[in-house]
Amino acid sequence: MENRINFRHVSCFLAIARERHVGRAAERLNLTQPAVSKTLAELESLANVRLVERGRHGARLTPAGEHFLRYAVDVEQAMKSAAGALEHPVAPPVKVLQLGALPTVASGILPNALLRLRERQPHAGVRLQTATNDMLLSALKAGRLDCAIGRMAEPSTMQGISFELLYAEPLVMAVRPRHPLLSERRPSPQAVLAYPLVVAPSGTVPRLNTDAFFDAHALCVPGNCTETLSVSVARLLARRSDAVWITPEFAARDDLERGELARLPLTVANAEEPVGLLRPSAGEPIELVEALAAILRELTLADNRQDASRARRPLRPVSAKRTRKR
Repeated sequence: MENRINFRHVSCFLAIARERHVGRAAERLNLTQPAVSKTLAELESLANVRLVERGRHGARLTPAGEHFLRYAVDVEQAMKSAAGALEHPVAPPVKVLQLGALPTVASGILPNALLRLRERQPHAGVRLQTATNDMLLSALKAGRLDCAIGRMAEPSTMQGISFELLYAEPLVMAVRPRHPLLSERRPSPQAVLAYPLVVAPSGTVPRLNTDAFFDAHALCVPGNCTETLSVSVARLLARRSDAVWITPEFAARDDLERGELARLPLTVANAEEPVGLLRPSAGEPIELVEALAAILRELTLADNRQDASRARRPLRPVSAKRTRKR
């Protein structure tokens, strides 16, 4: 019987069950009433049981018909789903880039890189994880990341990982535009410590360079500073208070260029941190990683050209009147 019952039997039975009338079922199916009656008779003959009782007041399902109705509805729904799948084929699986980045990088060069990647690979997805450099290296080695934008580490921790240098990033001290320290021509490191500090956590490269800067002046980072990897929190603390945010330059670049933060005229010597693309040195190249690498090279090259242009630009002369005001 399974091989002989087909969907026209089921659809005919469902039309009668819903209309409770053979004539109206025929109209619903766009068939003649004798054709519907014949199909129902075939189904009842195959099942060897009466499914519908017909009388003066229409058609009524028998107990066997009521039992069959529950399964017939499921068959109809399955057929509709199958037809829908044929009309709308399943899209090919989306390629997803598993990307890691330092928090300071994620708010610096990375947004523009991801925008360009979206333009060139509109059907690709990105899963971004921000973490410390050590955590990024561990995730790369474990295969949880395809690539990461981070810093060169000790040779012992870089085994199996290749590093492509993108740029060297200095540390800056960023404060709100009307910060008291900006009134001093060249504030001292001692003067900086008179204000709350926002710094990277202990053990990170930016913090090591921060500690080295104060050590060189026989000073140290106070214990009541705010340590955070969150760029969003750090920048808001600097913008809303007298806190001094000591950070890699790219993390604060947008705020500095828009004038929402200002750079203190203090140079943190020998604190340029090499930032680059980290990826496993073994295995086949991944298309999305190669695409991102090309974009990062373009952006850093353009940025280096802008920096060179700024360096060649002559300084504007300061009038005597403006000097007296200062």
